[in-house]
Amino acid sequence: MTDEPTNFLYPFIDGRACGADDPAALLADLAASAQAKAAESLALRRATLEANADLLDRAAAQMARRFAAGGRLFTFGNGGSCTDATTLARLFARPPVGRPEKSLPAWPLTADPAILTALGNDVGFELVFARQLIARARAGDVAIAMSTSGNSPNLLTALAEARARGLYTVGFAGYDGGAFVDNADVDCCFVVRSQSVHRIQEAQALLGYALWSATHERFGDREVGAV
Repeated sequence: MTDEPTNFLYPFIDGRACGADDPAALLADLAASAQAKAAESLALRRATLEANADLLDRAAAQMARRFAAGGRLFTFGNGGSCTDATTLARLFARPPVGRPEKSLPAWPLTADPAILTALGNDVGFELVFARQLIARARAGDVAIAMSTSGNSPNLLTALAEARARGLYTVGFAGYDGGAFVDNADVDCCFVVRSQSVHRIQEAQALLGYALWSATHERFGDREVGAV
């Protein structure tokens, strides 16, 4: 077995970096690293919510109107964003505590491996989400694409298909937003300004929760005629 250094991933556990024979130093470095990452994540999440506050309010109002009129939500993404998209759809389908009747119709286009592999094999991976929208979506629905780069071809193809069908389209992206930004096929784009995939996805998770919460608040208002 070759002895490969790990400092390129975790400098604090490389013996040459902190002293292999000094457990106290190792534990101190581990603790400092965890604290630094937590602080960075917290700061970014706070900044992201603040920067997107107005956009969150507008998107929640639009989504609440569509849900109230019978609209449905479809989410999709690749890789880690696939997991995030599935989690977001499950969140919207789960009612707030104490209000079991307030579950909203939401489905992830990422959850069925048979559909994904069939479409990927038969028509191409670029169409795995667009073809599902062709089959299931209708005007008045909502489509949410989750990405760290904002540049995935299959997400852009699906957003274009959704927009053409009269769906309200939402993009989650990191870095500078990529191709999701200033895109005629994206009605609303939340950008997490970070260069770290980990921090981007952590902030996107909070944005998704904030969108769920605000949409439920607006949806409740619409039921009593306040909006």
